[in-house]
Amino acid sequence: MEPVFSLRIANRLLELDRVADAVEAFGEAHGLAAKLRYQLRLVLDELLTNTISYGYPEDGEHVITVSMSQDGSRLRFLLVDDALPFDPLTAKTPDLGAEADARPIGGLGIHLVRAIMDRVAYERVGGTNRLLLEKDI
Repeated sequence: MEPVFSLRIANRLLELDRVADAVEAFGEAHGLAAKLRYQLRLVLDELLTNTISYGYPEDGEHVITVSMSQDGSRLRFLLVDDALPFDPLTAKTPDLGAEADARPIGGLGIHLVRAIMDRVAYERVGGTNRLLLEKDI
């Protein structure tokens, strides 16, 4: 993927504002509708929050790379991190019909990602998690 824009952030939740600003700027530069920009920010916030919160059990700073590009009518986002190996696509689909207090914790975030994005692919390469997200526009 040839990134039009690439951002390197530290594994700190405070960095999520930088990602949101970058997605907003990318979306405006590419003429994306406000609703789509919101959805993209939501997806990246969910995925990065989980990576930062659960992927680094030891102390220390790590770098997460977020790359964004547009190829014709397809948007691509690539998240690369050196967190613990985790394929979010293995998460079970939550039972949305069950009462909220009866549902197990977790699973709603990746459900949201799957609902918004058209394609999501994961691979573990050389000690890094690589999550590719695609959205047709």
